[in-house]
Amino acid sequence: MRRMKKLLVGLITAALLFLGVAALFGDNIKALFGCSGDALAGSTTMQRRVPTYAGLEKKGLKDFKSTEPEIAAPNRTTDARSDSLSTFAIDVDTASYTYMRALVKQGARPRPQDIRVEEWVNAFDYELPEPQRAPFAVQVDGAVSPFDETKTLLRVALQGRHVKSAARKPAHLVFLVDVSGSMNSADKLPLAQQALRFLAAQLGEDDTVALVTYAGSSEVVLPPTRAANLDKIVAGIDRLSAGGSTAMASGMELAYRLAVHDVRPGHTSRVIVLTDGDANIGPIGHEAILHAIHGYVAEGVTLTTVGFGMGNYRGNSLEQLADKGNGQALYIDSAKAIERVFGTQLTSVLEVIAKDTKVQVAFEPEVVSSYRLLGYENRDVADNDFRNDDVDAGELGAGHQVTALYEVTLTGKNAPLGKVFVRGQLPDSSEVFELNAEISRDAVSNTLKHMPADFRFAIAVALAADVMRGTEIAGWSLPTIAEFASGATQGNADREEFVQLMQRASAVEAPQASRN
Repeated sequence: MRRMKKLLVGLITAALLFLGVAALFGDNIKALFGCSGDALAGSTTMQRRVPTYAGLEKKGLKDFKSTEPEIAAPNRTTDARSDSLSTFAIDVDTASYTYMRALVKQGARPRPQDIRVEEWVNAFDYELPEPQRAPFAVQVDGAVSPFDETKTLLRVALQGRHVKSAARKPAHLVFLVDVSGSMNSADKLPLAQQALRFLAAQLGEDDTVALVTYAGSSEVVLPPTRAANLDKIVAGIDRLSAGGSTAMASGMELAYRLAVHDVRPGHTSRVIVLTDGDANIGPIGHEAILHAIHGYVAEGVTLTTVGFGMGNYRGNSLEQLADKGNGQALYIDSAKAIERVFGTQLTSVLEVIAKDTKVQVAFEPEVVSSYRLLGYENRDVADNDFRNDDVDAGELGAGHQVTALYEVTLTGKNAPLGKVFVRGQLPDSSEVFELNAEISRDAVSNTLKHMPADFRFAIAVALAADVMRGTEIAGWSLPTIAEFASGATQGNADREEFVQLMQRASAVEAPQASRN
């Protein structure tokens, strides 16, 4: 009997020691099993690092039930002699543009705080050079600015490498669905169910799906199930119904617990939240849930938020929540949006090729006297944190594109404008890469009419977003922007729809900015 007690005590002690070691060093143990980035070459530098998660910068998020994040004022023009560096985290969110589209079709316009210039520009596809050996390629070009003909518009564009669907990593998805009473309308829960059915049908046999709901309480409707069992998954989706209050925190915690079980090298583990954003995250409090999400990101689980509905939609809050979860903020307004996001762009949504990616443009003050970045206001990164790899930044999916536009004032000196630096980490290892590209004077010595249609259309979209959020630009209005954009659609249906939306929006009175 005494021997049995000693054996039992020994086993318990060993188990506790194992759990302690796993808790303390689990992330470092995982870091030993990752893909190598040695194949990257060219202008890329590569270094290996041990990730330290405790010091990661936390992004703020206002309480869902009370106020939204404060309005980010448009970036001001900066004197390059006093500050020659512009640094920001990349953004591949598109929710702001899709939400605007839904509003304009109903005869309304978004509030200024709901407009994010970069999300409008990045809602469209452009022809960019494919990367060769690095995760993405960088292109820089420019032309005379339509904002002010004494200035130049500079485009910095990133093209992520494409990954064929057959080569995509196995994905383990946890659908977290808001089934509270506020979701009880045709453009909310029924559309969310349609999106989930469509997404489930696109998955491969190595993928898995779990389904969690939250309202007054949280429930696992479907445990992790292989995507090959589509009938079982669809049956779980079809059983969902709306009713009750909203408490997001408990549902989020439950979803992440399921997701973290499937974290392993060479696999993707992601929580996808579907909600109208009208959420009281419950008694735990928003700081606690953000801290919990932050910890799960360190474990390897990413987050995508998908917004639905009108009226009480809280897009800014969902966008910041997705940022915190190292994922993407999307908005679904129609079957067309479902097919685009979960059909043609599915691999981009699920397959991360670069994480914590930052861009820094170093202007040469003797050539560029001033500059202004259009958008990315809430993606600003301190210049001295560009090479601080513990600072959280943006994630780039397979095939994703990122476009940033600068308005610059040039001096008479004929020399390069500066350099663009891009820094990030490979998703399955702790290796850091950095690319750089020189901005030659020849790259920006063009007139706008001689620029490719892609460039002109991107400018039109940025102009429209800036005007619609209240910026006054001499000689430009929504009708003149629509006319300008119409010459760069190239028969593309999405671009032609944009032209029609701007024509319709010009007849709608602009709403006042509010903070609630």
